[in-house]
Amino acid sequence: MRVTEIFHSLQGEGTRAGRPCAFVRFTGCDLRCGYCDTAYAFHGGRELSRDEILAELARWPTRLVLLTGGEPLLQRELPELARDLLARGYEVTVETHGQRPTDALPPEVIRIVDVKTPGSGEAAKDLAYLDTLRPHDEVKFVVTGEEDFRWSVDVVRRRRLEGRVELLFSPVWDRVRPAELARWLLESGLNARLSLQVHKVIWGADVRGV
Repeated sequence: MRVTEIFHSLQGEGTRAGRPCAFVRFTGCDLRCGYCDTAYAFHGGRELSRDEILAELARWPTRLVLLTGGEPLLQRELPELARDLLARGYEVTVETHGQRPTDALPPEVIRIVDVKTPGSGEAAKDLAYLDTLRPHDEVKFVVTGEEDFRWSVDVVRRRRLEGRVELLFSPVWDRVRPAELARWLLESGLNARLSLQVHKVIWGADVRGV
């Protein structure tokens, strides 16, 4: 498996924000979102076996793991790694853009699906995969402005996501003020969560490995 970095930090986003977490960032992505903050994971990395990844993760006491990228589902052995982690008692989360099949992942895995909005430059066209998500999964919309937000609300309502999965709305760092997104969210009436990138607040926007 091709890995850009493995590190121990606080989860910075979503429903587990603030919790100690071990991160495995895989190399490679098949999208090129205009606001991507992990473009360094597009290329390079190092080849590690599943056992080597597990050994690195065992160095830390946390039992929460995020498998991310890049796009982690480009890694053929990802389902097997997830099973290895579950067997060792880890809480396993996978962050994906959702445009690759997730059905091979064990059902216990928490899928955090980052639905790409038009403002990303890689807008999701086929959203049928959202119908397969389970109640413990999460759907995230990273918005570049109010138009993106309105598009996202329409997706939520058309796919009947509200009340079925956790809904997260995040502003693109330095492009949308959190207060603006908070206002849009309040006005929408959606039962959703404003999700800020806490790790950037703590350590800065350009620091890696945190």
